[in-house]
Amino acid sequence: MADNKTTQGIADFDWDALALDGYNAAERAELSDKYDGTLNSVAEKEVVEGTIVSMNKKEVVINIGSKSEGVVATNEFRYNPDLKVGDTVEVYVETQEDKYGQLVISHKVARTHSAWRKVNEVLKTGEVITGYVKCRTKGGLIVDAFGLEAFLPGSQIDVKPIRDYDMYVGKNMEFKVVKINEEFKNVVVSHKALIEAELEEQKKQIISGLEKGQVLEGTVKNITSYGVFIDLGGVDGLIHITDLSWGRVNHPEEVVELDQKLNVVILDFDDEKKRIALGLKQLEAHPWDSLDAEMNVGDKVKGKVVVMADYGAFVEIAPGVEGLIHVSEMSWSQHLRSAQDFLKVGDEVEAVILTLDREERKMSLGIKQLMPDPWADIETKFAAGTKHSAKVRNFTNFGVFVELEEGVDGLIHISDLSWQKKIKHPSEFCKVGDMMDVVVLEIDRESRRISLGHKQLEENPWDVFESTFAEGTTHEGTIIENKDKSGIVSLPYGLEGICPARHMRKEDGSNAKVDETLNFVIIEFNKDARKIVVSHTRTFEEGEDHKPSKKGGGSSSAAVKNVNQSAAKSTMGDLDALAALKEKMDKGE
Repeated sequence: MADNKTTQGIADFDWDALALDGYNAAERAELSDKYDGTLNSVAEKEVVEGTIVSMNKKEVVINIGSKSEGVVATNEFRYNPDLKVGDTVEVYVETQEDKYGQLVISHKVARTHSAWRKVNEVLKTGEVITGYVKCRTKGGLIVDAFGLEAFLPGSQIDVKPIRDYDMYVGKNMEFKVVKINEEFKNVVVSHKALIEAELEEQKKQIISGLEKGQVLEGTVKNITSYGVFIDLGGVDGLIHITDLSWGRVNHPEEVVELDQKLNVVILDFDDEKKRIALGLKQLEAHPWDSLDAEMNVGDKVKGKVVVMADYGAFVEIAPGVEGLIHVSEMSWSQHLRSAQDFLKVGDEVEAVILTLDREERKMSLGIKQLMPDPWADIETKFAAGTKHSAKVRNFTNFGVFVELEEGVDGLIHISDLSWQKKIKHPSEFCKVGDMMDVVVLEIDRESRRISLGHKQLEENPWDVFESTFAEGTTHEGTIIENKDKSGIVSLPYGLEGICPARHMRKEDGSNAKVDETLNFVIIEFNKDARKIVVSHTRTFEEGEDHKPSKKGGGSSSAAVKNVNQSAAKSTMGDLDALAALKEKMDKGE
């Protein structure tokens, strides 16, 4: 019973009434509220500011106004070697109390949060930031910017190519944020952009003071196939290859070399694109202006071939002074050829001035004028009636062009190729490259034309045929084709006759057909037109008077047969058999 009473008494004891600290319950509650009021309201997962209260090589103690202080590893402040007690820093509250009742904070995480906010701001504003180059990586450098690891590409370190990246490691440098990838948390910075901005500003100042025609000194910075870049002291200008020299330039290296200092003249510039066009040749007088005043048309000059084209060659007779030798002035020949058949680049040539225009700065030259003109004594070398051998050069529908010698061509009209053979196109008679015997018929010196003949080398066989195929004589013939309702009849000596349709009726009333061999009466012989008209019907309509003629098919039948075979094969005037026949007939008469 006594124990129960004791227990009951302890439970009923008023502990709050026992004021061991001298405060009653009401006073103690008031003091607690006042103490809580002296502490900051700190929320977890937020970035807050704290003050460094102590630090050593391993730890930094930071007061953020909470019930307890937080501890951060010293290496999180490695970027700031000047850190000291009393400095204000940002920290991230991981948790207010861990299992040991300790406040857990991080300066590194706070810097990361703050850094992302700052880099986004400076990307928009273009503000220049300072970063610490931590180390080298593939293709560039890693930079600590606001606590973030940013990438500095090698191409963005400087305006000039950099080979040694290690020289920048461990240094503080200024940068511009040029790109942010939120998804992969990547930041790209550039030091080159700062230099370019400075150069652009410098360019603006330099260009604003430029004037066309102004002469400046510059240094050869780069040489390309199309021109030379000149450093004018902070701004570059280009001398195009055509403005390097008045003469022809194959490559700028022929005129200038790297790091060479030279004077240039400003030809043009563009304020917006910051382009400056420079000239070097303009500092010298144009070669045409200093050309010998005594030089005139007809004078001989020497020069070197500098450019070739199909139509001619450009010859430089002095630096910057060129003349054109047209292909037609390279040879007296009238055949179309390319200029490359006569000259090549680098050839030293002598020529005659044909035209000279000092105002337009143009000159035409000729080299054939230094050779004898084959037409000068044409009547002597190729007099009318003389025989020559010529080379077939080309055909036209109306004849054959042949070359008698270099520069002298002649035409054989299609009607002057053969006395007998009817030629539709000259290619039936000869081919290009053949050598032909010709007779000069006519010369037109002013027009440089010569008319030639081939058939004139032989006697006109139609003089012989006139008596052999006299009207009323009868000859054997074969119908070879029907044309325009008439029959074409093959006669002796390779001749052909025309048999009108009404004269093709046979004695039995039927009409003669192709490939039939019959007797035909000559009803018309036209020597000038070389036309023979025959009739088979006349052989029986007018009695026995129209038997085969002795001249056409009697005692001379063997000769006729031989001549006929010879004429059929002849393509180049092989008429020896006809000549023999004529001689035999003359003796008979």
